[in-house]
Amino acid sequence: MTTPRFSRTEIVNTASLAAATETISKHHTIHEPVLIIGTGLLGTSIGLGLRSAGLQVLLTDPSPSAQAVAEDIGAGQGLADEDQPGTVVVAAPPDVTGTEVIKALRCWPSAVVLDIASVKGAIAQEIAAAVAAGELTAQDAQRYIGTHPMAGRERSGPVAARGELFTAAPWVLCPTSETPPHVIDVASDIARLLGATIYHMTSEEHDGAVAQISHLPQIAASLLASRLQNTSGQALQLAGNGLRDTTRIAASDPSLWVQILTANAEHILPELHGMKADLDRLINTLSAPSASGARLDVAQLMDEGNRGQARIPGKHGGPAQGFAQVTVLVDDKPGAIVSALQAVADAGVNVEDLRMEHSSGYQVGMLEIAVVPGHKKHLVNALTKLGWKVL
Repeated sequence: MTTPRFSRTEIVNTASLAAATETISKHHTIHEPVLIIGTGLLGTSIGLGLRSAGLQVLLTDPSPSAQAVAEDIGAGQGLADEDQPGTVVVAAPPDVTGTEVIKALRCWPSAVVLDIASVKGAIAQEIAAAVAAGELTAQDAQRYIGTHPMAGRERSGPVAARGELFTAAPWVLCPTSETPPHVIDVASDIARLLGATIYHMTSEEHDGAVAQISHLPQIAASLLASRLQNTSGQALQLAGNGLRDTTRIAASDPSLWVQILTANAEHILPELHGMKADLDRLINTLSAPSASGARLDVAQLMDEGNRGQARIPGKHGGPAQGFAQVTVLVDDKPGAIVSALQAVADAGVNVEDLRMEHSSGYQVGMLEIAVVPGHKKHLVNALTKLGWKVL
């Protein structure tokens, strides 16, 4: 896996990111007009981003109302029969993406076609089958490249779209050995123009990676959250950020995840079997908690989790770092958090990470501020002197 052209060392702040994006907007290989098939959150966001960079964008969607909203907010104009797009971005639901890619390759014989679905192997197989069946030529298939922008929001639909959605987000390109350089360049320039960080992977590598870092967490969160259906309200009143963090993505769209999980079942199943083996091991151990070695086995399982969690990249994609936590009590009223953060800034301390936990019984919140360990004592003293309640 590689990160070409704009590395993390080159994009050091928002100013350099903006400069890189401006350079691409002046010198890009994207063939216009760009047609976006699908005006949901991602498709409309791509349209907004490309339009803001001065590109001509066309839109089409089987839902007239979704397309109308996307047009109204400035993501592009509707596709007309006489239009001949030079680039096609398929932003359709995963279960119809392959069909839409094949249709686009046939309808516009000179256009570069890319999709943004979250599973790549299944689409590649559909295209290969179309070539084998004579529905596409091998040359037509070479105008396609699979991509996957790793970005989103809690809300869906064109109303939630933002042109800045992909800024600093990973965008995976999955070219094959037969993908022409100009096709890769077009996809790369779209991603860069939208401010994304590019990674190159094969479809197999991509689908294996997302099975581990995206699909398995979704399954785990949904299964855990499903256990709460019959949990008493009193017990749920005790819930803190631990439960909220581990179940947050369980609120995702079920219909979308049915498509994703079934499309990537080949890569998800081995991960599930591995998790099942760990669960069976824990169940067997806890069935006899007083047995010799039981406590050691539980400790080993927890330690394995510690070691896995420590491998997740930290700030700006660098090595994971341990930060000190400073928890400040803030009132639940407008401006309280801003005031607390201003006090931190006045103390000359950088906020490395931030999270909020609300009290279940009082109109207050606990603002958890992550700082470099060496700055914790200074910050606690500074906030205390200013009258803040540091827990």
